Amino acid sequence: MRIADFDFDLPPDLIAHAPAPRRDQSRLLVLHRQPNRIEHRRFRDLLEHLHPGDLLVLNNSRVIPARLRGMNAHTGGQFELLLLEENATNDWWVMLRPGKRARVGTQIVLQDTHGQPSHVRAAVLATNDEGHRRLHFAGAPNIADLLDVLGEVPLPPYIVRSHASRMEHDRQRYQTVFANPAGSVAAPTAGLHFTESLLVEIAARGVQVCYLTLHVGLGTFAPVKAETPAAHTMHEERYELSEETARAINEAKSAGRRVIAVGTTTLRVLESVAVSAAQQSPAARHASAATVVASAGKTRIFIYPPFDFKIVDAILTNFHLPRSTLLMLVSAFAAPNSTRGRDLILSAYAEAIRERYRFFSYGDAMLIL
Repeated sequence: MRIADFDFDLPPDLIAHAPAPRRDQSRLLVLHRQPNRIEHRRFRDLLEHLHPGDLLVLNNSRVIPARLRGMNAHTGGQFELLLLEENATNDWWVMLRPGKRARVGTQIVLQDTHGQPSHVRAAVLATNDEGHRRLHFAGAPNIADLLDVLGEVPLPPYIVRSHASRMEHDRQRYQTVFANPAGSVAAPTAGLHFTESLLVEIAARGVQVCYLTLHVGLGTFAPVKAETPAAHTMHEERYELSEETARAINEAKSAGRRVIAVGTTTLRVLESVAVSAAQQSPAARHASAATVVASAGKTRIFIYPPFDFKIVDAILTNFHLPRSTLLMLVSAFAAPNSTRGRDLILSAYAEAIRERYRFFSYGDAMLIL
């Protein structure tokens, strides 16, 4: 398969630039794989598709205000920074624009959210093959502690904000209601549709709810520049799967109950950990039901057709960008161990476009059963 096989045309007016008035008021396209059929519902109708005994797994990573602005200490030229990965305290890899002006040795004065100079500076230490800059921050014990003062919500580039009031609204809405450990530089967007009250209703129906953590980074949103999936290298992302969640997953799989992943990031953790468990334990490879082991680490798993899913039985996700690794993942899930899923997903996307669903981070949801 080629990356071009995962392309589609999307009318620009279907890109969601703002969330639904209420989180659970978004629309929900339900794709039944067996038999292949589609339902058009509202997100709260998710309740009708959950059964007592199901296990719903969500990614609880908290988005940090990872977008910073600054100016060249010598020329006054403006920079925009997106924090990507923390190497150590005050030592980060970042995306920096305009990159051509940020040579090694460049000194940047960070600005606060009102555009005023702060006491924090950043020095460009190195450049990698992808054009990212390694920065050392000075003037604060830990730049991470000042992000609420200096940083902005790291909205995707297709969402533009011109008013500070809207950006303040994004601080709440570009964050799940169950966000806990900080670390993501983009939201795990499938979780944005849930409200506290909806989660209570889900649990009241006998559905078990549990959490894991994957800090969303370049592995999720970096564009694919290769011509084929096999030639693309994923960036590592940090994850943690607790003992409690691992136990709940293993019990569900052993009992034949469904494991439903909320979001591609959740699915990637579960399938990555299952692959690791099978590689490390011969008994796990031959077990009647796949198992996972509590762990913390980094994953660069890249799922594209064909793929043999071991843990996840259904996935709740958003509508993804053309040619993205996320679109390839849901294509693989639509028809496990086959390449037919691409056609199923692109057909469902075509119907979503005809029905005027809203796409991408602030858009509507899709449930693949």
